[in-house]
Amino acid sequence: MFSLARRHLYLCVGLRDDLATFLPAVLEGGVDVVQLREKQRPRAEQVAPGREMAAICRDFGVPFVMNDDPTLALEVGADGVHVGQDDVSVATCRELLGPEAIIGLSTHADDEFDAALAQAATYLSAGPLEATPTKVGRPGTGLAYVQRCVARSDRPVFVTGGVNATNVASYVEAGLRHFVVVRALTESRDPGRDARELRRALDDALSAVTI
Repeated sequence: MFSLARRHLYLCVGLRDDLATFLPAVLEGGVDVVQLREKQRPRAEQVAPGREMAAICRDFGVPFVMNDDPTLALEVGADGVHVGQDDVSVATCRELLGPEAIIGLSTHADDEFDAALAQAATYLSAGPLEATPTKVGRPGTGLAYVQRCVARSDRPVFVTGGVNATNVASYVEAGLRHFVVVRALTESRDPGRDARELRRALDDALSAVTI
C-alpha cells in the first residue's frame, strides 16, 4: 500500500492525445500522485488510456487513481479511486477494491468533512480554495475552511483550487501540506519545466516548516 503522508503534489488530468509524453514529463518533474479525471468522455474510452497511465505511473513508483468509478479502477489496474459526495460510497469502494487500495473522498463544507473522518478513506480532499473552471458552478471555500480540515484530520488532506508555483509557498506557510494541481500543468506549454518549478517552490516551502 502506498503511503501518501509524504506525497505532496497530486495531478488531476483528463484524457489528452499526448499522455505518453505529458505524463512522464510531469512525473520526472515531481508529481507524486496522478488521477485520471475525465468527466466528458464515456467509460469505454477511458479503459485503454487508463491502463497506459497506470503502467507509466507504476514505472515511476507513483500511485495512479481513477475518478468516480471503482469498477473502472479495477479494470485498468489503478491503485485506487477518488469519489465525490454524490458518487459511490467509500464503503462500497473499499469492499470492491480491498483494504490496500487508495480511496479518496472530496469535501466542500465542514459537515461533509466531519462525516468523511468517520469513513475508511485513505485521504480526503478539501476545497476548492477559489472558484475554478475545473469544478463548474462550485464557489471557492476560502482558506479558513481548508485550514480547519487540515487541523482536525488524521490523514492527508489534499487541497484543490488554483494552486500554482506562485502561490504554493503561501499556502504551506498557512499550514497546508498536500496539493492538487490541474491547470498549472495541463494548460502548460512546457509541463515538465513547470512541474519542476512547482515542485521546487513546494519543496523549498516545506523545508522551511515542520511537516
